[in-house]
Amino acid sequence: MSKVKAGGSSKNVHDSPGQRLGVKLYGGQKVKNGQVIVRQTGLTKRAGDGTYFSRNFTIHAAKDGVVKFSKRRVRLFTGKTVRRTEVTVE
Repeated sequence: MSKVKAGGSSKNVHDSPGQRLGVKLYGGQKVKNGQVIVRQTGLTKRAGDGTYFSRNFTIHAAKDGVVKFSKRRVRLFTGKTVRRTEVTVE
C-alpha cells in the first residue's frame, strides 16, 4: 500500500506566447539594409543574393532593393533533390 495519494500529472498547462514567425515582407515590396524579411525556425526558406542569415535563421536584407521569392532545387545530404524557396533582394 502507498503512503502517499497518487499525485497525478497535469498536461497542457504551460502557456507560452507565440514567436511571431513568418514572412514579414512579400515579393515586390521595397526593403532597406538590415530589415527582416522572414523569421523562421530551420531552413524552410533559403537566403539568396542580397540577403543573409542571422543566428536564428532569420533572413535579413544585405542591401536596399526589392524583395523577390523564387523556387530552387536543393540537394539534401542524402542526395535527394527538393524544391525550396529562395529569397533575394534586387
